[in-house]
Amino acid sequence: MATSPSKRRRRRTFLKQIPTTIAAGFAAPAALRAGAQAPAAPAAQAGGVSIDTLAAAQQVAAVTLPATELESARPLVSRNLNNIAAVRNVALRPEIEPAFSYRPPRPQMPARQASGRAIRPAPTPGTKTLRIEDLAFEPAIALASRIRARQISSVDLTAMYLDRLKRYDGKLFTVVTFTEELARAQAEQADAEIRAGRYRGPLHGIPYGIKDLFSAKGIPTTWGAKPFENQTFDYDSTAVTRLREAGAVLVAKLSTGELAIGDLWFRARTRNPWNPERGASGSSAGPASAAAAGLVGFAVGTETNGSIILPASTCGAVGLRPTYGRSSRYGCMTLRWTLDKVGVIARSVADTALVLEVLHGPDDRDDTVADLPFAWDGGRDVKGVRVGYIESEFNAPAAKPLADMVLEVYRKAGATLVPIAMPDLPSAAVYALLNAEAGAMFDELVRTGAINDLADKGANGRANQLRAARFIPAVDYIRAQRVRTLITQQMNALFEKVDAFIAPAASASVVTSNLTGHPAITVPAGFLNDLPIGLMVTGPLYKEDRVMQVAAAFEAATDWKSKHPAL
Repeated sequence: MATSPSKRRRRRTFLKQIPTTIAAGFAAPAALRAGAQAPAAPAAQAGGVSIDTLAAAQQVAAVTLPATELESARPLVSRNLNNIAAVRNVALRPEIEPAFSYRPPRPQMPARQASGRAIRPAPTPGTKTLRIEDLAFEPAIALASRIRARQISSVDLTAMYLDRLKRYDGKLFTVVTFTEELARAQAEQADAEIRAGRYRGPLHGIPYGIKDLFSAKGIPTTWGAKPFENQTFDYDSTAVTRLREAGAVLVAKLSTGELAIGDLWFRARTRNPWNPERGASGSSAGPASAAAAGLVGFAVGTETNGSIILPASTCGAVGLRPTYGRSSRYGCMTLRWTLDKVGVIARSVADTALVLEVLHGPDDRDDTVADLPFAWDGGRDVKGVRVGYIESEFNAPAAKPLADMVLEVYRKAGATLVPIAMPDLPSAAVYALLNAEAGAMFDELVRTGAINDLADKGANGRANQLRAARFIPAVDYIRAQRVRTLITQQMNALFEKVDAFIAPAASASVVTSNLTGHPAITVPAGFLNDLPIGLMVTGPLYKEDRVMQVAAAFEAATDWKSKHPAL
């Protein structure tokens, strides 16, 4: 289909403003439904794929798995036939591109733009009579005020969090590796600089933990998996580098479910601080559990499909998943190149803003990162803001008490409430086929048999997912990326009608918004069966300030933020 030179120029300009993995252009909703209907795809046969069929397929895939492993993978391969059928049944016009593109190497990117006006620590709290451990659950933004005013020292704060990490780790299993020597040195340096008047900003002297997917020079980076238990790197990830430059103090590498799934890792299952008999959810299990339990000032995690939102919600913390391409993933384990995101788990919306201000923007390592400013001034006024809510989920009987309470909060705050529906396309099937990226990342782990050292032997564990990924056809992976383009177009069209939308943190929209790269945040919103539940706010691309504004309005109007686990 031919386009005019002016249209091509406008399209190139637009593509520079959004991540390449979701850069396929806008289209009106009506246009999405146009075009010839795709031929129906056959559903999976009764009983699924046979073991003989899988054995024969290995000859084409050039792998040789033992019969026991083929049998283990067979149910997931059979399930993928249904995912393939769902994706094949979506009509695609010829001009619909896949939701990814190749970007050749380019010169070093320019320095990050100034962020403009951003949130700053609140006025210094007036009391100095509290014991240091009484500050364990304070938000990082409040701790920053105390440190800057020299009411407390980074050395004392660091010692307190290290003590709590050690005291409760036998119950929660949040720590993979303590970085005590490094932490004490960084804390001493922070105090010396602050005494000398060299204050670096709100994270200066604040102890934090980072998910054990990020490299830190000379410190084990295990990815939560037994085959990588002794793995170390001789460089820091961009996240570690930028937080060090901001003066933050790294106290521990925190647990991740193995290879970024769930809360089970090679040593234990990370526990929920509200009920240690239950798991923390994942895969940012350690960051969520530690932040909620008052074991760190804040934590850094990652998300590919709910790995920040879900554990933060389950553990009663605040979790921010930024826009895809907002923060560099250099030095962080890859799971899916076109989906992985770096985010924050903390104890307040303001905390996530402080950390994102440090993490966001390009380096010369991750070419997906956009050079766009971020700033949020702490505003929480939503009067006149168009807040959408997913009508089907808010009307579900189980969600009714939470839904009524949430809608009333925003109604009283003056927001304009708009019922919405998510794109009617098979997001879950698309996401499942994109697991081919994880299969490519861990190809050697499967072919060498080291996959058998993973702890989770279940049908949906990472080992089985990686085995099954070998049998996702490349043609259907690319078709799934094209369907992803349609989903992205429909999500962008949705944000022409609302400024942001809300949903339970366990919403099906978690999958959809991860595919499209839109930012989201979860804040504590109550309890269900004695465990916390979260309210998720999702917003337009690169509008983290808007999701923070809408989330902060709810945070300020409710008292859930003051609830902490007794441990």
